[in-house]
Amino acid sequence: MRTALLQSSGRPGSVVGNLKVLDEAAGRAAAAGAGLLIAPELFLTGYAIGADVHRLAEPADGDSADEIAEIAGRHGLAVVYGYPERASDLVFNSAQLISADGTRLANYRKTHLFGCFEQEWFTPGDEPVVQAELDGLRVGLMICYDVEFPENVRAHALAGTDLLVVPTAQMHPFQFVAESVVPVRAFENQLYVAYVNRVGTEGEFEFVGLSTLAGPDGGARARAGRTEELVLGDVDPVFLAASREANPYLKDRRPGLYGALGRHPRTT
Repeated sequence: MRTALLQSSGRPGSVVGNLKVLDEAAGRAAAAGAGLLIAPELFLTGYAIGADVHRLAEPADGDSADEIAEIAGRHGLAVVYGYPERASDLVFNSAQLISADGTRLANYRKTHLFGCFEQEWFTPGDEPVVQAELDGLRVGLMICYDVEFPENVRAHALAGTDLLVVPTAQMHPFQFVAESVVPVRAFENQLYVAYVNRVGTEGEFEFVGLSTLAGPDGGARARAGRTEELVLGDVDPVFLAASREANPYLKDRRPGLYGALGRHPRTT
């Protein structure tokens, strides 16, 4: 499946503006043969918008979800996008997958909130593995900081995720995550990882770009630079199956030894 990574910060604070950016990118991605378009973390509203996060938050089945379903259907490709999700009195940092026929397939709430900003404005989710079937692939959702916890990604590997989609807002000076951590996660868990970042300065944050589609061999199938761009790469299920057969990590696990992973580290 050809996968398009939209590296952009869109129009922070403007839902209407960001929907237009997404629509234009979907047209370009579809023309290039993509079956899936991925936008960054909180793409619908912008990231560093303070209290406007709560003002602009919508339910998973809200008006913007309907508009994105129309975009997906019009261009004939699935879409993953980040947005602030309102559920009763709570707001989550969420990502949603909508199919090419406009069906809402999966909605994920970020489980590991990064820094004071996110911890002030969002409630953490509590479901670590969210998946959906898409064009013969099992697609999993995760957001930014979540991928830096190896237990999270391993849980997806054990649940059979083929393509792990990670909308992100990775900022300076943590670019090594995009450059090194993400390809290693793909290799050690034998899956594809699509890590799709914001770019440029937004409020107090400098987003580093470097969006990547990493394969199960640890190589980059697509890699963006430090500017707004749309990059494409292929998720190949045949190559994935061969790589899983050749790589023994998951087969050689000894789960009985790993009970300590559930305990907090000693502080003394």
